[in-house]
Amino acid sequence: MSGQPIIRAFFDEPTNTVSYLVADPATKKAAIIDPVFDYDHNSGEVDTRSVASMLKTAEEAGYTIEWVLETHAHADHLSGAPFIKAKTGAQIGIGEHIKDVQRIFRPIFNAIDLKTDGSDFDRLFRDDERFKIGKLDVEVIFTPGHTPADVSSKIEDALFVGDTLFMPDYGTARADFPGGDAHKLYRSIKRLLALPPETRLFMCHDYKAPGRDTYAWETTVREQREKNVQAKEGVTEAEFVAMRQARDATLSAPRLLLPSIQVNIRAGKLPPAEANGVRYLTIPVTLKGGAKTCVCGRPAAIVCDVVFWTQSRRALKQDCRTLPLTVRRLTPASGRGQ
Repeated sequence: MSGQPIIRAFFDEPTNTVSYLVADPATKKAAIIDPVFDYDHNSGEVDTRSVASMLKTAEEAGYTIEWVLETHAHADHLSGAPFIKAKTGAQIGIGEHIKDVQRIFRPIFNAIDLKTDGSDFDRLFRDDERFKIGKLDVEVIFTPGHTPADVSSKIEDALFVGDTLFMPDYGTARADFPGGDAHKLYRSIKRLLALPPETRLFMCHDYKAPGRDTYAWETTVREQREKNVQAKEGVTEAEFVAMRQARDATLSAPRLLLPSIQVNIRAGKLPPAEANGVRYLTIPVTLKGGAKTCVCGRPAAIVCDVVFWTQSRRALKQDCRTLPLTVRRLTPASGRGQ
């Protein structure tokens, strides 16, 4: 062990996301983990206040940001990685199985610009790969289940678990996204909880479990083994999978699922600007319940009386027969940090 990392947490309440600034006190080399790019879904406006705050803290401490580490392609916030890279020259790293996630979602968003080889990222980490942040030892642990591509980063005695685990009183991540797998999630959790009991665990999200009035994001392997309400010692894989599948069936899609995924599989970059210079986020529209056709007989990619917003914020209604077969919610964005 080279030493203890300095860890500073930044909590984004709108998305319940915890981002981290992790630094080596000896060399002042540092990494940022799971940064948030502020996005207002109602207006389509983006902002850099969250990542700017992290960079300001790093600058005041004299840190050099060498890495932006993504635990996975998040479904609840847009990544601020490109802004950090533009400001610092840091490399953006993620698990190598991001290629699987790109292949899943490329056709869903008709993202013809997207390569599915992971090349939007600077570094694709393999399971058990080691590297350094200054003198700090970093180990990458492949933890699939929530998505096919999740990784956890163990930096000395601190483990950043992404969405694999939540605080012990809240449980574990869902496993019903495309490519998710509750069996794999259980095995990933058991792999993490086989680490030494004093290992510190840092969550990516917190939602304040019932009976808890404050947000929390740090725990230990020992506490998770003894107290995790869904995955403590003694819970079998069959019991966990049955619980997780039943629970996931009741959950709605995250509010920012569609905007987030299409940006985050591009390493946080917004889709390319179109001929008018505006960047758009594509929102696939389907009929609830999986119907194959609309009431007018057209494919269910379109719903009658679709309401969408123009750039001037005027609400429009049109019969679906007058609309093209792809409906996109216009989301003007400045592209700052891209």
